[in-house]
Amino acid sequence: MAEPDGYFKGKDGKIHPRHNPKGGGGAKVFVAGVALVAAVGGGGAVSLGGGAFLDGATTAGETLPGNLAGDVADSLPGRSLRVRKSESQKSARQGNRDQALSKLKLKNLRKTARQEVNCLLATTDKVRNYVAEHRCTSLGRGLYAVGDGHGNAAIISVARMGFTTKNHAAGCERVEKVQGSGDITPLGGGLLGLAGIHFTGLHFDSRLDGTKLVVAEAETATGHMDNEMLNTLAEVFVWFPTL
Repeated sequence: MAEPDGYFKGKDGKIHPRHNPKGGGGAKVFVAGVALVAAVGGGGAVSLGGGAFLDGATTAGETLPGNLAGDVADSLPGRSLRVRKSESQKSARQGNRDQALSKLKLKNLRKTARQEVNCLLATTDKVRNYVAEHRCTSLGRGLYAVGDGHGNAAIISVARMGFTTKNHAAGCERVEKVQGSGDITPLGGGLLGLAGIHFTGLHFDSRLDGTKLVVAEAETATGHMDNEMLNTLAEVFVWFPTL
């Protein structure tokens, strides 16, 4: 079976992601023994050691009809993705979502956000254990669908978890960044009409905002979004000051 796009077969015979886990975002750090364990061809599911998978069967025209109009403005024509990301992050820090997306030749399609009252219910595994020991004071989770106007779309999860101290937030980030250690669970894609989309942690970024930990993850929703763009989206959305 051929390896899925973005992965390679190592000397150990296992399938591994091509992402560099030390590049300042892009993917959670993989701990020893956590590797891709199965891949189903034909646009099917990719399964990871942590149990996450991505179902690529969503149809663009049925799910995101507003992404077929070809009406996306490009506010930085001719610029490289590196420049686009830097400029987009500047707009994100100012809270201007539409401007940030236009710098990536994308537009907002759908979004939803929720404020949570129970942090434990929204976390898993070692992240949940950490939250149980270090009191969480707030949690907001957002979900966003963005597209290029030609049927290609991504879904981005953003979570903002508050703690009593910055050190506690930093400790949670250290746990969260390890692949297979658990997660602040993203909202379900079904809230945006994208049921079947699951987050793998391969396109991930995090930062501290005072006593809050901010985590962003991105996946392809419809059509094709390459790994570099998915990484960029996580690295931009993590900088928005609010959900």
